[in-house]
Amino acid sequence: MLTIKNLHKTYFGASPVHVLQGVNLHIGEGEMMAIMGASGSGKSTLLNIIGILDNYDEGEYYLNNLLVKDLSENKASDYRNRYIGFVFQNFNLISYKTALENVALPLYYQNMSRKKRNTKAMELLERLGLGPWSTHFPNELSGGQKQRVALARALITNPKLILADEPTGALDSKTSEEVIDLLKDINRDTGTTMVIVTHEHMVAEKAERVIRIVDGVIE
Repeated sequence: MLTIKNLHKTYFGASPVHVLQGVNLHIGEGEMMAIMGASGSGKSTLLNIIGILDNYDEGEYYLNNLLVKDLSENKASDYRNRYIGFVFQNFNLISYKTALENVALPLYYQNMSRKKRNTKAMELLERLGLGPWSTHFPNELSGGQKQRVALARALITNPKLILADEPTGALDSKTSEEVIDLLKDINRDTGTTMVIVTHEHMVAEKAERVIRIVDGVIE
């Protein structure tokens, strides 16, 4: 599903920071993996590169047997839309759109008709227990409900890979466990590959495999 070879990333500024220093990683199709590391260790940078939100300096990154390197913004956007769904700590929902509209939005960029994309979005919301809240706006939802909407939005395009960056960081412990159990259920039922960046051991324990990044290398 995903292979990274000798990956390097440096941020250049007044004092250059060599964030990733020769990362090697293989993630199999259908795997659920957690990435842990201290603040500044490089875990979020690695996730951004995997999500084609950032470039790398040296090495190779293959996604679904395609080399991902120096892509134009149009090509990068096309890859993200075809292969990847994102779940963020702060949900990143559009405040003036309903839950249904937020979930359906990625299908708009695939030129799907409004009726069809709304039907698909409603099916997902109902599957995640949010049917009665489909017409609610984000400020009318709890943290757990917002994260379920964000997860539905990530799943709407049937991605091969879900990237979750601290998906429980803004949630209480009970809701965090519910969200991670939901991710695990989806991984089991659909075979969607999942990569979760987290600092919470409870979250990591739910994954099949945990890797730790220390000073830009996998420990």
